[in-house]
Amino acid sequence: MIRTLAVFDRKVIINPPLERLNEIQADWVWVDFDSPIKKETDLLRSFFNFHPLAVEDCVNNLQRPKVEFYEEHLFYVVHALDEKTLEATEVDFFTKKNMVVTFHKTEVPEIDFVWNYVKGLKVVPPELGKNELIHKLMDKLVDMYFPIMHKLEERVISIESNEDDEAPKLINQIFDIRADLLSLRKTVVPMRELLYRMLESKRVGLDAEERSYFHDIYDHLLRLTDMMTSAREMTSDIRDNYISLNSYRMNNIMKTLTVITTIFMPLTFIAGLYGMNFINMPELKSEYGYFYVLGVMILLGIMMSLWFKKKGWFEQD
Repeated sequence: MIRTLAVFDRKVIINPPLERLNEIQADWVWVDFDSPIKKETDLLRSFFNFHPLAVEDCVNNLQRPKVEFYEEHLFYVVHALDEKTLEATEVDFFTKKNMVVTFHKTEVPEIDFVWNYVKGLKVVPPELGKNELIHKLMDKLVDMYFPIMHKLEERVISIESNEDDEAPKLINQIFDIRADLLSLRKTVVPMRELLYRMLESKRVGLDAEERSYFHDIYDHLLRLTDMMTSAREMTSDIRDNYISLNSYRMNNIMKTLTVITTIFMPLTFIAGLYGMNFINMPELKSEYGYFYVLGVMILLGIMMSLWFKKKGWFEQD
């Protein structure tokens, strides 16, 4: 589906035909490709004359957020994120002269929100131009990253304060959160770099007022980056604490087993020695030899146990 919107003399014209866009001589035009079919996609090259490499990026699989500068137009790739699945949806912007073209293969609520906002304006304010439209689209997309980040932070805090679930279950939840944070990072960091290039490049054509608005989006992305870094550090701390606690418990178990093994080593030696049944072993013919040896073994076990206890080897911290 292709929908068009033109602003002429501060009035909004809804869905003017593509072939009449040049005749209208509008202040600026917005053309939105919403889940287009192949025939509609071909118009990017045949009607709008966008660069073949930019069109190829639109058609191919998910691209990294970026901005490309071409001779007659600029090409932006940004991402919308699904709040539940964290799956990224590519949204492409083309800007040339007084025209903005957006392209997305699936429905994007943020695009619809801005579209309905502009569509509902009775009088378009003078400051709402092509660059301001790009700002509103990007700002809305970035704003939707925050609920995702807040939910991830809540999950981290709930794990940190949870004392009921078993440790293996909690560690699995931590790895799931870290995977989600990595998915979010793959979008936020390139978006931050994109905004930085926009602010530093003169080819975008931002004036001082517009630059301040785009800098606000850049600040939001910086804040998101800090929040992600903090959440990853928290998950790392929880993971390291779990590993340390697990190692500590294992060391206590190994210490107990070592003590038991050490106590039984001399007893096993004595039992093995007198179990050889040589004919010339005088103790074998002693009437009370069995009781003597058994008593020595018991006494030896008790003495070693008391000595280990004095050393503190039986203590569990």
